[in-house]
Amino acid sequence: MLRFFEIVPGALSWLTLVLMVVAARFFPTAAAIFIILFDTYWLFKTLFLSFHLRSSFKKVRRNLKIDWLKQLSDHSDKFVDWDRIYHLVILPMLGEPYEVVRETFESLSRINYPKDKFIIVLAPEERGGESTKEVARRIEAEFGREFPHFLVVYHPADLPNEIPGKGSNQAYAAEKVKSEVIDKLKIPYENILVSVFDVDTQILPDYFGRLTYSYLTAEHPERSSYQPVPLFNNNIYEAPIFARVVALSATFWHLMQQSRPERLTTFSSHSMPFKALVEIGFWQKNVVSEDSRIFWQCYLHYDSDWRVVPLFYPVSMDANVAPTFWRTMRNIYRQQRRWGWGVENLPYTFYGFSRNRRILLSKKIYWIFNTIEAFHSWATNAILIFALGWLPLFLGGEAFNYTLLSFSLPEITRTILTFASIGIVSSAILGIVLLPPKPDWFRAHHYFLYLIQWALMPFTLIIFGAIPALESQTRLMLGGRFRLGFWFTPKMRRSKSETEGGVGRKV
Repeated sequence: MLRFFEIVPGALSWLTLVLMVVAARFFPTAAAIFIILFDTYWLFKTLFLSFHLRSSFKKVRRNLKIDWLKQLSDHSDKFVDWDRIYHLVILPMLGEPYEVVRETFESLSRINYPKDKFIIVLAPEERGGESTKEVARRIEAEFGREFPHFLVVYHPADLPNEIPGKGSNQAYAAEKVKSEVIDKLKIPYENILVSVFDVDTQILPDYFGRLTYSYLTAEHPERSSYQPVPLFNNNIYEAPIFARVVALSATFWHLMQQSRPERLTTFSSHSMPFKALVEIGFWQKNVVSEDSRIFWQCYLHYDSDWRVVPLFYPVSMDANVAPTFWRTMRNIYRQQRRWGWGVENLPYTFYGFSRNRRILLSKKIYWIFNTIEAFHSWATNAILIFALGWLPLFLGGEAFNYTLLSFSLPEITRTILTFASIGIVSSAILGIVLLPPKPDWFRAHHYFLYLIQWALMPFTLIIFGAIPALESQTRLMLGGRFRLGFWFTPKMRRSKSETEGGVGRKV
């Protein structure tokens, strides 16, 4: 049964694309009508998601103006024991340069929350070699005294029954810190929130105040994960044009998802109660997409009594930047393919649903439909709209080409897509608003260049969206040696001169 569920997502995506080609050749009228209806659906969906994007953005801006520690302190009648909450922060690491890791720890050193309530764990991969160890030593020497509890936990290489990657790394680190710090200090598990951050994740000073506030005011605090908004803008001025569009598009997607908590699952950097993490047995060590898998582990373990609380508060992460343009393009594709490999959670979840009779059938149907629809849309929508939408004109034959519908199809689809571009325009404007403080070389004309870059969005949706997602689903469908392992996204920083004269200014 598990193998059947692995085949379903890829089979549905390929069946959709193949049927579109067949219909364009043999049933061009039906295919043309389908294209018009599908484009109309995409128009309304784009407008619907644009409303969510603006709503989430307003909430984020409002939350950024609040001193969350003051909120906790000034309402001591409501938050009597807020300072009992400890924060365990785990930062897996493999080969990232010192400059990237240092920026993360500089942001941690500026947090507006009692530092004696933190347990900071830098978790380098042993297989990273001497360069990784040297970075860890420098970080510990520079920031180790900032926090009473600071550990460096090396994840051994080649442990049995593991996929080398973030999930196995942070599980090993959490088990170590549990036995060596938490249990020795006898800190109650229910008083600990664990946050897992990519090592390039930079935290705003009030982040942990916001997290603590959300935890203490949540309807089900011990049965919830807590999700910030990932802003991929640490190095946005160093990124080439395609990398910027992909990075900002990812940010916008996660902003929109914050306003749809009923469909929200954990992604990348997130937080959860340590007690629940211990009860489910930590992160699974043999999966690639551990960030979303942990949600499904909890959902199945607690018989659907698990949800994600959106924080409407950002953390800042790196956009893809490599030494050359083409290496950056390759890295973007590989990162998107790894994100698309989150499809591996579908068979795990559906198989778990088939064995758990305590979860309501309505909830199973809801998640099965929405998760399949999400991955199917990811792999097919952009191809259907921008690549296959014109097929009836080329494959439909003379009989179809002399019909009124064949003459009207381009005009109708062009009109619908023009209206749909309203969402792209709003994204372009919001992309300017979300830019971090401008570097010295940034001039007025760069605003215009950063706006018109969104004309590339149809291209990026196919090359860096649909195709890597389709590849991931195909690999899962084929199984065996085609399955993906974990791929760490390389991180780097450019010098000021490189940024001014090269990638950072090119569009």
